[in-house]
Amino acid sequence: QVQLVESGGGLVQPGGSLRLSCAASGLTFSLYAMSWYRQAPGKTRELVAAISSAGSTNYADSVKGRFTISRDNAKNTVALEISSLKPEDTAVYYCKAASSWSVRYWGQGTQVTVSS
Repeated sequence: QVQLVESGGGLVQPGGSLRLSCAASGLTFSLYAMSWYRQAPGKTRELVAAISSAGSTNYADSVKGRFTISRDNAKNTVALEISSLKPEDTAVYYCKAASSWSVRYWGQGTQVTVSS
């Protein structure tokens, strides 16, 4: 059974930082591209950052320079370092695993709230 479990969300003041983590189990992690999405209230889910199985990264324009995605294939984890947080970063953040043969798995999400 495949599981993706996100952690690290919370309430943070504008300008603050957070580190989100996603722990994967039940799959050959190194074969999967990993990504982080977010969904704010009343909005569609959007891609924030992605990292390929080979380690190549890409980011949404809105988060470039503030967010950093990384993966640890030995620990089956993918992390999202978030800095200079803005109120508009408030959302539920989801981890996704995607294989080259079109299999997709999602985590349950972790809430990030940016507010003073």
